[in-house]
Amino acid sequence: MKKTFTFLLLISCSYGFAQKLEKLTVEKIMRDPIWMGTAPSNISWSNDSKKIYFDWNPEKADHDVLYAISPADPKPEKVNLEDRKDMLPTNGPWNKAHTLKLYEKNGDIFFYELKTGKSTALTNTADRESNPAFSGDETRVLFLRTNNLYSIKLNGGELTQLTNFTSTAATATPATATAGRGGGGGGQGGGGGRRGGGGAAATATTTTGGGRQRGTQTESAADMQANWLKSEQLDLFDIIKKKDKETKYEAAERKELQPKRMREIAIDDKQVGNVQLSPDGRYITYRLTKQATGGIRTNVPSYVTASGYTEDIPNRTKVGAPQSTSEAFVYDLQRDTVYSISTKTIPGIKDIPEYFKDYPQELEARKARNEERVVNVGGVSWSQDGMNAVVTVSAEDYKDRWIMKLDPATGNLSLLDRQHDDAWIGGPGINGFGGGIGWVDNQHIYFQSEASGYSHIYVEDVATGDKKQLTSGKFEVSTLKLSNDKKDFYFTANIEHPGIYHFYKMPVTGGTPVKLTSMKGGNEVELSPDEKWLAIRYSYSNKPWELFVQPNKPGAKAVQVTNSTTEEFNSYPWRDPEMITFKNRYGTDIYARVYPAKNPDPSKPAVVFVHGAGYLQNVDYRWSSYFHEYMFNNLLADNGYTVMDIDYTGSSGYGRDFRTGIYRHMGGKDLTDQVDGVKVLVDKYGVNPAHVGLYGGSYGGFLTLMAMFTTPDVFAAGAGLRSVTDWAHYNHGYTANILNEPYNDPKAYKLSSPIYFADGLKGRLLMCHGMVDQNVNFQDIVRVSQRLIELHKKNWELAVFPVEDHGFVEPSSWTDEYSRILKLFDETLKKTN
Repeated sequence: MKKTFTFLLLISCSYGFAQKLEKLTVEKIMRDPIWMGTAPSNISWSNDSKKIYFDWNPEKADHDVLYAISPADPKPEKVNLEDRKDMLPTNGPWNKAHTLKLYEKNGDIFFYELKTGKSTALTNTADRESNPAFSGDETRVLFLRTNNLYSIKLNGGELTQLTNFTSTAATATPATATAGRGGGGGGQGGGGGRRGGGGAAATATTTTGGGRQRGTQTESAADMQANWLKSEQLDLFDIIKKKDKETKYEAAERKELQPKRMREIAIDDKQVGNVQLSPDGRYITYRLTKQATGGIRTNVPSYVTASGYTEDIPNRTKVGAPQSTSEAFVYDLQRDTVYSISTKTIPGIKDIPEYFKDYPQELEARKARNEERVVNVGGVSWSQDGMNAVVTVSAEDYKDRWIMKLDPATGNLSLLDRQHDDAWIGGPGINGFGGGIGWVDNQHIYFQSEASGYSHIYVEDVATGDKKQLTSGKFEVSTLKLSNDKKDFYFTANIEHPGIYHFYKMPVTGGTPVKLTSMKGGNEVELSPDEKWLAIRYSYSNKPWELFVQPNKPGAKAVQVTNSTTEEFNSYPWRDPEMITFKNRYGTDIYARVYPAKNPDPSKPAVVFVHGAGYLQNVDYRWSSYFHEYMFNNLLADNGYTVMDIDYTGSSGYGRDFRTGIYRHMGGKDLTDQVDGVKVLVDKYGVNPAHVGLYGGSYGGFLTLMAMFTTPDVFAAGAGLRSVTDWAHYNHGYTANILNEPYNDPKAYKLSSPIYFADGLKGRLLMCHGMVDQNVNFQDIVRVSQRLIELHKKNWELAVFPVEDHGFVEPSSWTDEYSRILKLFDETLKKTN
């Protein structure tokens, strides 16, 4: 008995010991992240607001599992497979009264009744139906089937096809032509927009000295002979006249009895999108996109494959490759007429970007051509009464965003708001960053703009053009939602501090925002459909994300639902980094986090971590998406290093000027911010300036290379991970915003690409890269390696990871990579002079 007890006690002690992290090592922190615990994700509400759904994995299973809670009784329970089959999609439009909701499930259209909780199928076909929407009077449901717009009565009655897009139709109206426009949009020839009353062009017969011509084609001798003989027969014989008359009458009668043929709209090889019906049922607006051709796509070789052969992964084009183009159209059902939305009169449509002043010859050539810039017209947004319509128009060169009022009867546009930036348009809620246009009522739109220098909320009267800015200050509105009754805005913003995000409520007429969340840190809020509850995913600097639920009232208590971190993770005192600010050399406030050394090493070393993406915020009070790096920074601080993490110029959360401060020179202000940060470490934290290193991945890897090549006397060692080495080889969507195109602005690319500065390397450089990186291709690091070889540089090494993409997955890869980084810093920064 005594032996058994001792044995069990030993097991218990061993288990308890295993749950304590104690000293941090690379091997421990780079394990499968499941050791830390899995945070709840994908938060959503049931349509009746009675349940919150989320993915979670508290049992350390192979994958996350769907859980649900009731806000009144927040006890997490697994959702079984049968219940999951009956779950309704969370997306889909509600009617004005918020009593009916449309949704698509498995390619069919349904409507859901809030009062009864019942769902009814409107379609049940082999085709896929999608994008359901209510008609203006809410008696019919609109949806797409094979790119065409259909309408069905809400009670499941009559089904009507509204468009007939076709790529090969001899009788189709060309989508690129204006059919029947004239006299301010009236029908030409009095035939509802069809010339000749019947849609066919009239033909004229003329006689010339060389024979008879019909239209523009000369008849053959055989045709002329046959026509002459038919005419003679009609003149000579009454029976032929009678039969000819009867035949014509029967043909006319058959034509009258035939149903009217739906207009075919030819789209050629273009793709149809944004198909919408106006609330009054008269106009259909749509966009045609022509996919880019001629661009060369890269291939990413994969070497470790199941087949045993090297396999190519088709990848992307490079910056400057041809881009897709689009045009927007109006189909007037009443006049049976199709015409384009005209962009010719948009203010500034012929403006030449400012940077061409650096290329005088090209500037003069562009002035001579006097061309319109390429623009893309977004989907039309209609007021509920159908009396007003607006669209956003974006310049392909990224310098402008226009909000335009559309006259659907003519396709003409008039200006409501223009946001111009000599760098590029961006920021939260603007141009692809999660925002758009909405209607407060039938005459007022709301939108976000960086016109004041920060992304704020605006309301504009589309009839008078009167515009009102509702929020102001040195903060950004990052999410925006209109309440169900359209009386209030709900939004997320960093009003109190750039690194603290709260959820607010404010009347649509403006006023002081009311803060609804109270926990310091990051608050990601999902508002319940009935707007009575907040589901909050909350985190802090040293506390990973957890789910909370709170009544939608200021000052209400948020109740924690999940406890996700493991005992082992909680056993270590993770640092709450010291938040500091300093002035960079240009007088701008720079925010940074410092991890002071627990017991500073005698050599007084320091490491600067450089976050990736460029436009990203890492110096805040939220749990970082760079959790591996956060834990590694703790490890470094435990081992005598002082660590700094900087939100450098170009990071998000700090307004327009900060965002665009890297325009045409990446590796400029963003890099000097790192250098200025080192000065703070030396002056205030006692760091030895000869013992400073840095590391980072992706954009952080790029900046690491630029630092090692262009400021070699500041950084003694650097680890560049998955680094961009030449921006001319990166993708278009990211790079052309900041550097324009390489053939238009080669100076910007040469100024911003590390490969041109490789000769400046002095300190020790470690480069790590995944060989199947489909974001920053492996070719990038190979090219700079060859450059270093040709420059006879000796103090660098390259570690390759054969199975890794841009974001590493395998714990063995993470462990190998960060073991190399730690070894690099220990060998170079802990030397005693």
